[in-house]
Order: sequence, then structure tokens, then C-alpha cells
Amino acid sequence: MTQHVSPPRDGTDMVPSTRELPAWRTVVARADVRTLSLLGVLAALIVIGGITRPDEFLDTRNLQLVLTQASVIGVVTVGMTFVITSGGIDLSVGAIVALSSVWATTVATQEYGFAGILFTAVLVGLGCGLVNGLLVAYGGMVPFIATLAMLASARGLALQITDGRTQIVSVDGILKLGERDSYVLGVPPLVLVFAVVTVLGWLILNRTTFGRRTVAVGGNAEAARLAGIDVRRQRLYLYLLSGLCCGIAAFLLIILSGSGTNTNGNLYELDAIAAAIIGGTLLSGGRGTITGSVLGVLIFTTITDIFALNNLQSDVQQIAKGAIIVAAVLVQRRTASTT
Repeated sequence: MTQHVSPPRDGTDMVPSTRELPAWRTVVARADVRTLSLLGVLAALIVIGGITRPDEFLDTRNLQLVLTQASVIGVVTVGMTFVITSGGIDLSVGAIVALSSVWATTVATQEYGFAGILFTAVLVGLGCGLVNGLLVAYGGMVPFIATLAMLASARGLALQITDGRTQIVSVDGILKLGERDSYVLGVPPLVLVFAVVTVLGWLILNRTTFGRRTVAVGGNAEAARLAGIDVRRQRLYLYLLSGLCCGIAAFLLIILSGSGTNTNGNLYELDAIAAAIIGGTLLSGGRGTITGSVLGVLIFTTITDIFALNNLQSDVQQIAKGAIIVAAVLVQRRTASTT
């Protein structure tokens, strides 16, 4: 006869152990921990800025400036997050931003006004993304080499177009968007665009078949192919998406600076990769987080602002960024080894 054993009164048997939790709950729990950690770092930086330079850092105009500067590199980072999640890399994003900005601000382009500048910036970004995608997906080139070649080519072409000069924008519609009168409830238009791109990026990565295919390709490309995913076409689309984000970022940069120059987007590729990594996107692919990447961008932008307000040298700032990147990668490796 089977004996019935009563459960303990404290109810501990009703709480499943971590190992018994479904895989998706474990992933969600870890994602929440990463997000909370990043929010904690950002909050700590805000406190530091408020203590060291309370009147300047916490000023509304300074906070608006931080968000505006974060918007340009943030849009690039959204596209970079998709590429890295798929197991790829894009070293050409900064050069694409530069080429898009100078091509869109030539005298001939500005004759077509606001729409002409926007269309040209986006079209050039898409064109560069298409070339990257074709080289990687159908040309069989390693993403590092293909995008490195695009970096050199785009920078060279941008320099050739401008002849080393800064191209000043004379279109009123563009210039007005950079003025405070165009702010919506105190929010700069660039920040609104960044918010829209972020929301769309999050929805695409987390709520669509395209996003699931991106994660699958990054996790195991061969398994994804056997499951019926056209891996080459998916990679092409991802580099097109990255190019699109670069074109949008170039347009935002034109609004912010009121000009186009071949030095635009300098080191954007490093900042975007770093922001994605500290945000929790695996450099080896298979996992990506738009929320984490955006928080990474805000962290780096806030660090830059604090250093500038405290008159600290840029080399110290770069050392701090490098230390943060190393720490993030070490945390990723430790997390991966415990799964």
C-alpha cells in the first residue's frame, strides 16, 4: 500500500528550483538582471554627474544634448545589434554615415530640398549595405574583411566628394529641425526618431519571424539552413538593415551639425559594437538585445558628457570605455560558461 507523504508546512516544495525552470524563464530572468544592472550603472553615472557638476549636468539643455548625441550613434547601434546577433560584424558603419552625409549635402542634392537630402542619405546607406550583404552572403567573404574594405572605400569616396571641405547645409527645413523651436514637449526631434527606431527594432527582433531567423542564424547557421531558413538571404537583409540605419543616422547628423564632412561618423563602428556588447548582445551571435544596446549607448554618451564637463582629457575617457568593454566581455564569458 502506497503511503501519502504530506508536503512540508513551509511550502518549499511548491517553489521549483532554478534547474527546473523552463528555459525561456531562465533567459527572461537573466535578461532582467542584465537590464537592471545597466540601469544601475546609468543611475550611478547620473549621480556622479549630479555631484561633480550639479548646475551643469542636471541642466535641462545638457540632458537634451546628451540624448541628442546618443540618438545618432544609437540608431547605428540598433542596426549593428541585428548584424552581431546573426554572428556577423560591420566595421563600415562610421564610413557609411560619412559617405551618406556628404553625398546628401552636395550642392546638387540640396537643390531638391528636404526630401532630396533625406532620400539621398537613406539611399546611399542602403546601397552600401547592399554591397556588404552581397559580399558576405553571396560572395562568401568574411564579414570582417568585407566591411573593412567598405570602410576604406566609403571614407575615400567621401573625401573625394568633399575634397576635404565641409559642406554647409542651406535648406531651411533641415536647419529648423536643429533649433529649440522644433522640440516637441521639450524633446528634440532627433530623440523622437531614435525612439521610433528603437521600438521598431525591438519589435522586429523579438516579435517577428525575421527576428527569430536572425537569432537562429547567429546561434547555428547550419542548423538554421537545415530548418529551412535561407541563411544567405537573411544575411543580405541584415546588412541592408544596417545600411538603412546608417543612412537615417547620417540624416540626423546633418540636422545636428548643419553640414556634411568626410570626418563624420569617426569611430562609430567601435562605439556601436561596444554599446551592443555591454548591452548583452553576444559577439559570437545567437543572442541580441535592443534594450541593452540602447542602455549601452546612453552609458557611453553620459560618460563622455561627464568627462567633458569636468575637463578631463579624452585619453582618460577612452581608457574608461576600454575597461568597460573588457569587463562586459568577461561577464559574457562567465555567463556563457555557466549555462
